[in-house]
Amino acid sequence: MLLKGLSRLLIRGRQCVFQQLSRPNMLRQQRFCVCCKEGRYAATDLHRLDCPHHDPGGDDIDEQYTPQQRAAVLRVLNTASREELAGIKLLRGRKSANIVEYREEHGPFTHLQCLLEVPLFKHKTITKVCRSILNPCGEPGRRDKKLQGLKFIKPDVERRRLLAAESIVSIVFGIRKIAWAHVDRNLTVLDWNQETSHRYMKGAYLPSIYLEEISSAVSKIPKADFFILEKPSISTQSTHLFPVTLHLRTIEAMLHGLLGGSFLEEGQHRVLSVVRSAVGKHFELMVGESRTSGRELVQQLMIDSVTQEHPRVLFPRDALARYRRLFQKGNADRGEEMCDALLQAVAFYEFLFNNS
Repeated sequence: MLLKGLSRLLIRGRQCVFQQLSRPNMLRQQRFCVCCKEGRYAATDLHRLDCPHHDPGGDDIDEQYTPQQRAAVLRVLNTASREELAGIKLLRGRKSANIVEYREEHGPFTHLQCLLEVPLFKHKTITKVCRSILNPCGEPGRRDKKLQGLKFIKPDVERRRLLAAESIVSIVFGIRKIAWAHVDRNLTVLDWNQETSHRYMKGAYLPSIYLEEISSAVSKIPKADFFILEKPSISTQSTHLFPVTLHLRTIEAMLHGLLGGSFLEEGQHRVLSVVRSAVGKHFELMVGESRTSGRELVQQLMIDSVTQEHPRVLFPRDALARYRRLFQKGNADRGEEMCDALLQAVAFYEFLFNNS
C-alpha cells in the first residue's frame, strides 16, 4: 500500500473533510475529500478547499426536514406560550423566554434557520429541539422517566407541575438563621434575605419559642409555586451532634407544616426537600464527604450578572450593590446560609431544565 500516513483536516465553515495523502519521496502532498473521494487538492492550495461535489448550502437547517416537518416545528415555535415551550427538551427557562422575545420583536419565525439569530441557540441545539418537537415521546413505548437530576428531591412531583412553576423559594436554615432565595424560572433573583434568631438552642427545646421564631421568618418569605428546603446531612453516629440534629429537624418539620398548609385541601405537595450533598456535587463544592463554602461562586455569579450578556443568574441592579457588600471580606455576617439558598435554587432549575 502506497499510503504512508493519514491525517484528517477539518476546514471550519466548509462541508468537506480532507485527508492528507503522503507517498514515499513525494515532495508535493495532496488532500482529498473523504466524503466524495474525488476532490483532490495540493497542500499548497488550501485557500480553495471548496469541494465541487457538495452544495455549500447543505448546512441549512430547513433542508434537513420535509415541508410538513418544517411547518409543524414552526407552528409550535410561533404559537406556543413560554410555559409550553419550557416543556420541550433543551428549551430551559432562558431559551423559551428568548424565543418569545424574538417573536415579539421580529414577528413569527419564517424559517428554522432564523433560530440561529436567537440568543443561546446553536446549530446542534436547534436540531435537537426540532427532533424533540417532532417526536415528543422519544423512543416508542418509552415511559416518561423521572428527571434524573430531580432524583435528589423528595417527594416526587409531576413533571408538568414543576415545568409550569413560575417561581420557587429556596430555603436553608442553620443554628441561628433561616435564609431564602426567591428565584423565577429565568433564574432572576426576586428576593434574597435571611432571618436571624438568638433564641434557638437556649436551654430546653420549647415548642412555643420555635413556633414564634419560625412563624416570624415564614411571614417574611415570599409566596411561590414551590418551597425547596435543604435536607441537612448530619451523621446519626455522632452522639454529640444530637442537639444540633434535633434543632434542624424541628425547624424542618415546622417549615413543612407552616409552608405546606394547603396540602390537606389540594392534595399536592408544595414543600420539597433537596439533598445538600447533591447541590454541592452539582457545583463541585465537595471535598470528600464534606461540602465547602459557596461564597466565592456566588460572588462570581454576581460579577457575571453585570459583565456577561447572558449570565447564569440575573440579579436586580438596585439590590446588587447591597448583596455584594454583604459578602465582602471582613463582614461579620458571612451569609453562608444565603449563599447556600441561592445555589440550591440554581441547582433545582438546572436539574429540572437540563434533564427535561
